[in-house]
Amino acid sequence: MRPLIAGNWKMNGLSSQLGEIEAIAASVTATPPFTDVLICPPSTLIARAAQRAAGRIAIGGQDCHKEAAGAFTGGISAEMLKDAGASAVIVGHSERRQHHCETDAMVAAKAKAAWRVGIQAIICIGETEPQRRDGKALSVCSDQIAGSVPEGMVSSANAIAYEPLWAIGAEGAATPEEIAEMLTHIRHCLVGRFGAKGKTMRILYGGSVNPSNAREILALPEVGGVLVGRSSLRAADFEAIFRAVSPKA
Repeated sequence: MRPLIAGNWKMNGLSSQLGEIEAIAASVTATPPFTDVLICPPSTLIARAAQRAAGRIAIGGQDCHKEAAGAFTGGISAEMLKDAGASAVIVGHSERRQHHCETDAMVAAKAKAAWRVGIQAIICIGETEPQRRDGKALSVCSDQIAGSVPEGMVSSANAIAYEPLWAIGAEGAATPEEIAEMLTHIRHCLVGRFGAKGKTMRILYGGSVNPSNAREILALPEVGGVLVGRSSLRAADFEAIFRAVSPKA
Protein backbone atom coordinates (compact mmCIF):
# COMPACT_ATOMS: atom_id res chain seq x y z
CA MET A 1 0.00 0.00 0.00
CA ARG A 2 1.15 3.50 -0.78
CA PRO A 3 1.52 5.61 2.35
CA LEU A 4 -1.06 8.32 2.94
CA ILE A 5 0.16 11.76 3.94
CA ALA A 6 -2.88 13.63 5.24
CA GLY A 7 -2.98 17.23 6.37
CA ASN A 8 -5.57 18.42 8.90
CA TRP A 9 -5.89 22.18 8.82
CA LYS A 10 -8.30 22.17 11.81
CA MET A 11 -9.95 25.60 12.32
CA ASN A 12 -7.37 27.38 10.20
CA GLY A 13 -7.52 28.69 6.67
CA LEU A 14 -9.07 31.59 4.77
CA SER A 15 -9.42 32.00 1.03
CA SER A 16 -6.04 33.72 0.97
CA GLN A 17 -4.42 30.41 1.95
CA LEU A 18 -5.75 28.45 -1.01
CA GLY A 19 -2.44 29.25 -2.64
CA GLU A 20 -0.81 26.72 -0.30
CA ILE A 21 -3.03 23.99 -1.74
CA GLU A 22 -2.20 25.12 -5.26
CA ALA A 23 1.51 24.98 -4.41
CA ILE A 24 1.20 21.46 -2.97
CA ALA A 25 -0.75 20.26 -5.99
CA ALA A 26 1.77 21.81 -8.37
CA SER A 27 4.64 20.09 -6.55
CA VAL A 28 2.89 16.72 -6.76
CA THR A 29 2.34 17.21 -10.48
CA ALA A 30 5.91 18.29 -11.17
CA THR A 31 7.51 15.42 -9.25
CA PRO A 32 5.02 12.73 -8.22
CA PRO A 33 5.75 11.51 -4.68
CA PHE A 34 5.68 7.90 -3.54
CA THR A 35 2.58 8.63 -1.45
CA ASP A 36 -1.07 9.57 -1.64
CA VAL A 37 -1.55 13.19 -0.57
CA LEU A 38 -4.65 14.54 1.15
CA ILE A 39 -5.51 17.95 2.60
CA CYS A 40 -8.50 18.45 4.90
CA PRO A 41 -9.24 22.19 5.07
CA PRO A 42 -12.19 23.74 6.94
CA SER A 43 -15.54 23.07 5.28
CA THR A 44 -15.73 26.68 4.03
CA LEU A 45 -12.80 25.97 1.70
CA ILE A 46 -13.51 22.42 0.52
CA ALA A 47 -15.18 23.28 -2.78
CA ARG A 48 -12.61 25.90 -3.73
CA ALA A 49 -9.74 23.67 -2.56
CA ALA A 50 -11.05 20.84 -4.74
CA GLN A 51 -11.13 23.23 -7.69
CA ARG A 52 -7.56 24.33 -7.05
CA ALA A 53 -6.38 20.76 -6.53
CA ALA A 54 -8.04 19.64 -9.79
CA GLY A 55 -7.54 15.98 -8.95
CA ARG A 56 -3.80 16.32 -8.39
CA ILE A 57 -4.19 15.79 -4.64
CA ALA A 58 -7.21 14.64 -2.64
CA ILE A 59 -9.33 17.00 -0.58
CA GLY A 60 -11.22 15.89 2.53
CA GLY A 61 -13.42 17.06 5.37
CA GLN A 62 -12.64 17.19 9.09
CA ASP A 63 -15.94 15.76 10.32
CA CYS A 64 -19.38 14.73 9.12
CA HIS A 65 -22.83 14.07 10.57
CA LYS A 66 -24.17 10.53 10.63
CA GLU A 67 -27.37 11.56 8.84
CA ALA A 68 -27.67 12.47 5.17
CA ALA A 69 -29.85 15.53 5.81
CA GLY A 70 -32.18 17.00 8.39
CA ALA A 71 -32.72 19.57 11.12
CA PHE A 72 -29.14 19.56 12.41
CA THR A 73 -28.09 23.21 12.45
CA GLY A 74 -24.38 23.61 11.79
CA GLY A 75 -23.94 20.01 10.70
CA ILE A 76 -22.42 18.82 7.45
CA SER A 77 -23.27 15.45 5.97
CA ALA A 78 -21.02 13.05 4.10
CA GLU A 79 -23.23 13.69 1.08
CA MET A 80 -22.47 17.42 1.33
CA LEU A 81 -18.75 16.76 1.62
CA LYS A 82 -18.78 14.59 -1.48
CA ASP A 83 -20.87 17.14 -3.35
CA ALA A 84 -18.30 19.82 -2.49
CA GLY A 85 -15.48 17.70 -3.91
CA ALA A 86 -14.20 15.82 -0.88
CA SER A 87 -13.05 12.22 -1.25
CA ALA A 88 -12.25 11.60 2.43
CA VAL A 89 -13.26 12.64 5.93
CA ILE A 90 -11.61 12.51 9.35
CA VAL A 91 -13.90 11.09 12.05
CA GLY A 92 -13.33 10.76 15.78
CA HIS A 93 -10.43 13.18 16.00
CA SER A 94 -9.35 13.55 19.62
CA GLU A 95 -10.44 17.19 19.65
CA ARG A 96 -13.93 16.13 18.58
CA ARG A 97 -14.00 13.39 21.21
CA GLN A 98 -12.79 15.78 23.90
CA HIS A 99 -14.56 19.05 23.12
CA HIS A 100 -17.74 17.67 21.53
CA CYS A 101 -18.07 14.60 23.76
CA GLU A 102 -18.11 12.20 20.82
CA THR A 103 -18.38 8.54 21.78
CA ASP A 104 -17.08 5.50 19.94
CA ALA A 105 -20.62 4.79 18.77
CA MET A 106 -20.95 8.28 17.32
CA VAL A 107 -17.62 7.89 15.54
CA ALA A 108 -18.69 4.55 14.09
CA ALA A 109 -21.93 6.09 12.82
CA LYS A 110 -19.99 8.84 11.08
CA ALA A 111 -17.62 6.31 9.53
CA LYS A 112 -20.67 4.44 8.21
CA ALA A 113 -21.93 7.69 6.71
CA ALA A 114 -18.66 8.12 4.83
CA TRP A 115 -18.91 4.52 3.63
CA ARG A 116 -22.51 5.18 2.56
CA VAL A 117 -21.42 7.80 0.02
CA GLY A 118 -18.15 6.15 -0.99
CA ILE A 119 -15.59 8.48 0.56
CA GLN A 120 -12.61 7.41 2.64
CA ALA A 121 -12.94 7.43 6.42
CA ILE A 122 -9.91 8.16 8.59
CA ILE A 123 -10.93 6.89 12.03
CA CYS A 124 -8.92 8.45 14.86
CA ILE A 125 -8.04 6.76 18.13
CA GLY A 126 -5.60 7.54 20.94
CA GLU A 127 -5.02 7.68 24.66
CA THR A 128 -4.59 10.56 27.10
CA GLU A 129 -1.44 11.17 29.11
CA PRO A 130 -2.97 9.82 32.37
CA GLN A 131 -4.10 6.68 30.54
CA ARG A 132 -0.60 6.07 29.23
CA ARG A 133 0.94 6.83 32.59
CA ASP A 134 -1.39 4.26 34.18
CA GLY A 135 -0.39 1.59 31.67
CA LYS A 136 -3.78 1.64 29.91
CA ALA A 137 -2.73 2.92 26.48
CA LEU A 138 -3.02 -0.42 24.68
CA SER A 139 -6.36 -1.34 26.20
CA VAL A 140 -7.83 2.12 25.57
CA CYS A 141 -6.95 1.92 21.89
CA SER A 142 -8.23 -1.66 21.65
CA ASP A 143 -11.58 -0.52 23.04
CA GLN A 144 -11.72 2.45 20.66
CA ILE A 145 -11.04 0.20 17.68
CA ALA A 146 -13.76 -2.21 18.82
CA GLY A 147 -16.28 0.61 19.22
CA SER A 148 -15.32 2.99 16.42
CA VAL A 149 -14.59 0.73 13.44
CA PRO A 150 -17.82 -0.62 11.93
CA GLU A 151 -18.09 -4.13 10.58
CA GLY A 152 -17.14 -4.37 6.92
CA MET A 153 -15.18 -1.12 6.84
CA VAL A 154 -11.70 -2.62 7.03
CA SER A 155 -10.05 -2.09 3.65
CA SER A 156 -7.31 -0.09 1.99
CA ALA A 157 -9.97 2.54 1.23
CA ASN A 158 -10.12 3.51 4.91
CA ALA A 159 -7.54 4.14 7.62
CA ILE A 160 -6.93 4.20 11.35
CA ALA A 161 -5.08 7.25 12.67
CA TYR A 162 -3.34 6.75 16.00
CA GLU A 163 -2.84 10.09 17.70
CA PRO A 164 -1.74 10.04 21.35
CA LEU A 165 -3.44 13.07 22.85
CA TRP A 166 -0.38 14.00 24.89
CA ALA A 167 1.71 14.37 21.71
CA ILE A 168 -0.68 16.54 19.69
CA GLY A 169 0.71 20.05 19.39
CA ALA A 170 3.60 19.15 21.67
CA GLU A 171 7.25 19.93 21.03
CA GLY A 172 7.92 16.34 20.04
CA ALA A 173 6.08 13.27 18.81
CA ALA A 174 5.86 9.98 20.67
CA THR A 175 9.13 8.03 20.61
CA PRO A 176 9.77 5.57 17.78
CA GLU A 177 9.45 2.74 20.29
CA GLU A 178 6.07 3.98 21.53
CA ILE A 179 4.77 4.42 17.99
CA ALA A 180 6.00 1.01 16.84
CA GLU A 181 4.52 -0.73 19.87
CA MET A 182 1.10 0.86 19.44
CA LEU A 183 0.85 0.41 15.68
CA THR A 184 1.85 -3.24 15.99
CA HIS A 185 -0.87 -3.59 18.64
CA ILE A 186 -3.43 -1.88 16.37
CA ARG A 187 -2.58 -4.25 13.53
CA HIS A 188 -2.96 -7.20 15.89
CA CYS A 189 -6.40 -5.91 16.92
CA LEU A 190 -7.51 -5.47 13.32
CA VAL A 191 -6.33 -8.92 12.26
CA GLY A 192 -7.81 -10.48 15.39
CA ARG A 193 -11.20 -8.99 14.61
CA PHE A 194 -11.29 -9.04 10.81
CA GLY A 195 -8.85 -11.77 9.85
CA ALA A 196 -6.82 -11.30 6.67
CA LYS A 197 -8.78 -8.17 5.79
CA GLY A 198 -7.29 -6.57 8.89
CA LYS A 199 -3.96 -6.45 7.08
CA THR A 200 -5.31 -4.21 4.33
CA MET A 201 -6.13 -1.10 6.36
CA ARG A 202 -3.57 1.69 6.50
CA ILE A 203 -2.53 2.83 9.97
CA LEU A 204 -1.40 6.44 10.26
CA TYR A 205 0.49 8.15 13.05
CA GLY A 206 -0.58 11.64 14.12
CA GLY A 207 0.89 13.84 16.82
CA SER A 208 3.44 16.60 16.19
CA VAL A 209 4.65 15.22 12.87
CA ASN A 210 6.98 17.71 11.20
CA PRO A 211 9.70 17.84 8.52
CA SER A 212 12.35 16.97 11.11
CA ASN A 213 10.85 13.71 12.35
CA ALA A 214 8.75 12.52 9.40
CA ARG A 215 11.39 10.30 7.80
CA GLU A 216 12.06 8.39 11.02
CA ILE A 217 8.36 7.94 11.76
CA LEU A 218 7.48 6.84 8.22
CA ALA A 219 10.21 4.19 8.29
CA LEU A 220 8.72 2.43 11.34
CA PRO A 221 6.94 -0.94 11.04
CA GLU A 222 3.20 -0.73 10.27
CA VAL A 223 3.28 3.03 9.67
CA GLY A 224 1.14 3.51 6.58
CA GLY A 225 1.32 7.28 6.60
CA VAL A 226 0.89 10.27 8.88
CA LEU A 227 -1.84 12.69 9.91
CA VAL A 228 -0.22 16.12 10.03
CA GLY A 229 -1.54 19.18 11.84
CA ARG A 230 0.18 22.57 11.82
CA SER A 231 2.97 21.42 9.49
CA SER A 232 0.37 20.95 6.75
CA LEU A 233 -0.55 24.63 6.71
CA ARG A 234 2.55 25.63 4.76
CA ALA A 235 3.23 23.98 1.42
CA ALA A 236 7.00 23.88 1.99
CA ASP A 237 6.69 22.05 5.31
CA PHE A 238 4.05 19.64 4.05
CA GLU A 239 6.06 18.86 0.91
CA ALA A 240 9.10 18.07 3.05
CA ILE A 241 6.98 15.47 4.86
CA PHE A 242 5.63 13.67 1.82
CA ARG A 243 9.07 13.78 0.19
CA ALA A 244 10.39 11.91 3.23
CA VAL A 245 8.86 8.69 1.88
CA SER A 246 11.35 6.61 -0.08
CA PRO A 247 10.47 4.51 -3.16
CA LYS A 248 10.65 1.35 -1.03
CA ALA A 249 8.18 2.63 1.61
